[in-house]
Amino acid sequence: MRLLKDTLARRGMGLVTALPGLLVLLIVVGLFLKSKAILGVAPLSRLLFSSAWHPLKGEFGLLPFIAGTVWVTVTALVLAVPVSILAAVYLSEYAPRWVREAAKPVIDLLAGLPSVVYGVWGVILVVPFVGNVLAPLAGVTSSGYSILAGGIVLAIMTFPTIIHVTLEVFSTVPRSLREASLSLGATKWETTRHVVLRKGAQGILAASVLGFSRAFGETMAVLMVVGNVPAVPRSLFDPGYPLPALIANNYGEMMSVPRYDAALMSAALVLMLIVLFFNVLARRILVRVERRVR
Repeated sequence: MRLLKDTLARRGMGLVTALPGLLVLLIVVGLFLKSKAILGVAPLSRLLFSSAWHPLKGEFGLLPFIAGTVWVTVTALVLAVPVSILAAVYLSEYAPRWVREAAKPVIDLLAGLPSVVYGVWGVILVVPFVGNVLAPLAGVTSSGYSILAGGIVLAIMTFPTIIHVTLEVFSTVPRSLREASLSLGATKWETTRHVVLRKGAQGILAASVLGFSRAFGETMAVLMVVGNVPAVPRSLFDPGYPLPALIANNYGEMMSVPRYDAALMSAALVLMLIVLFFNVLARRILVRVERRVR
């Protein structure tokens, strides 16, 4: 009886453990089945690379939305990654213990704030700053609702993810390596640069990829500050329309237009596959880092 209970418990826990992976597969399959209505009418190349978005005419080109997502995400990472890495280096190598202990709850708090809070803050402060200060400095005219505003808000939202993972990576670097470098006459910065950063390079890359995934799928905050104009952006001060914002804005209207729901589901499928790819890539990199440390 005890062996039977042990077997049932093991299999039950294994089933529960496999459930999250099965849910991901079911989501992908469900989105694909809902997208078949438009994939059977228009080729995938036209869906992904066409700029024409006129649902009433049956034109569902996703290029402006894919381009808007990429523009906002890349802008956010260009702003977030250097600042996050430098902050992690300071907290890991230079900061006194009390500063480190005080900073960690603040980082966790930033990670836990609802995205709509970031969006409201972006509308109140970031959008006027971009429209009234940065745009005139660059010699352009902008309302402030732009790729740059979305990138700034998204960069602040990704700070906690990148800093937290980078700190975990730095903590896996053996203390003996730091001490060996210092004993050879290296300065603190030389040790950090040539030992800690080099040893944790793959982990830093993984942290950046996780930040990319976090930024790529963000909806509410970006929707509120990016402008939501279905056109391919040509500069940071142009408005954009990322994929998550497209789905959030138009899902309630899709029932009255033929194949509108299939177009939105195909947009969700593209977003899901990209985020899934980068999450798997980041996880593989982190596993390699853990193996190297062991």
